[in-house]
Order: sequence, then C-alpha cells, then structure tokens
Amino acid sequence: MYEMLFSPAAERYFKKLKDKQLLTKFKGALLLIKENPYIGQAKRGDLSGIYGYDVYYDKTNYEIAYSIFEIDGKKVVVLLAGTRQNFYEELKRLIKTDTKR
Repeated sequence: MYEMLFSPAAERYFKKLKDKQLLTKFKGALLLIKENPYIGQAKRGDLSGIYGYDVYYDKTNYEIAYSIFEIDGKKVVVLLAGTRQNFYEELKRLIKTDTKR
C-alpha cells in the first residue's frame, strides 16, 4: 500500500466539501488509488507524469489528479481534485507555479 500525501490545493478542496455522499465517493476512490495507483489514467503531453482518476456522482464527473513516487518509499501525491470544468487549466497552473519555486 502506498503512502498518500495531499497538496495544499487538494487539502483545501476536500475541507470545503459539504456533501457527505460525495466525500464518501472520493474516500473510496482515494482508497483504491492508495492500494494501486496505476488504476488511474496516465496523462500525456504537458501533463505527463500525472495520473487522473474519474469519480462519478449525481450526474457529474469529478477528477482526482495525482503523481506516483517510488524512489524513497511508495508515495502518491494528490495534486488536485474537483469537477472537470476548468480542471485541467487549474492543474496546469498549479504545476507551473510549483516548478517556479
């Protein structure tokens, strides 16, 4: 099983969630990712190295974006979570600001 870490953006998103059923769906998805992170879809292009996992709830598609690290132990870093609307633009912005630090 992989250790799971969260970016500040992902932590903020999960703390803001008020819908208990949606939160339960996300927790189930995170547990599956923790057991086998390669279950998600590998992204290509400028998002290479990032995996995405879809969560469907109440006719809405949500996404979890994460990276896998296996150098110093097995770790999964959840970068971002949210609805598909503007998700990838926000993810690219997040990655761009992280690489500038």
